[in-house]
Amino acid sequence: MPKRFVVAASEFPDLPRFLAGFELAEALTVAARQLHDTVTPHSTLRTAVQLAVHLLPGADHVGISVIERSHHRRTVAWSDDVVRTAEESGPLTEGQAPYWADLWTAPVVRVDDSRTDTGGRTLSVLGLRSALALRLRADRSRLTVLTAYSRRPHAFDERATRVGRLFTAHVSIAFDSATVREQLTQAMHTRDLIGQATGILMERMDMDAAEAFESLVKASQRENVKLRDLARRVVETR
Repeated sequence: MPKRFVVAASEFPDLPRFLAGFELAEALTVAARQLHDTVTPHSTLRTAVQLAVHLLPGADHVGISVIERSHHRRTVAWSDDVVRTAEESGPLTEGQAPYWADLWTAPVVRVDDSRTDTGGRTLSVLGLRSALALRLRADRSRLTVLTAYSRRPHAFDERATRVGRLFTAHVSIAFDSATVREQLTQAMHTRDLIGQATGILMERMDMDAAEAFESLVKASQRENVKLRDLARRVVETR
């Protein structure tokens, strides 16, 4: 029998019900609060892997990685170095698809025993016997994936899968919120920089605001430099 278990998207509603009592609900509530307290997308992912180790049943190690269509995988957050080694290891032989290739068509993939799953045997070399991979984000060319690893075979059952789906839903929302906050902060900083640079040009070059801004835009295009970077240069050098 195959040791890899692929979960179809149709098997999960937006937030699957998991009636496990107050303890799970309380744990997810605490986790959600900690995730939403993070201030940058990267800190959200770092917090997520640490929470997942304690929250996901069976998890010994957790990592979050970005996967390209070419199967190139880049780890962006990890609970320990074992995860980095596992996620940066490629398939055993050229042309052999790793287990996480199935995530392009399914939101969840489980490896029940890495010793018998041909796509997950690199895990066995590291003493990792089972894995639970869950999609966080996806587009046509890239996946962001949270993967839990265990040193025991068959460590991740339906319960772990459902808890993982609930948890990754919170991670995705928190990550999107942190991304928006970071973008707004950068936009405000950029606006302030451009405003300061415009004011300096108005004073030095005897221009009005529209002329000073147009001068910055033309210089940015001429020098092939982002307007934000040019404004910063003007402010720093005055």
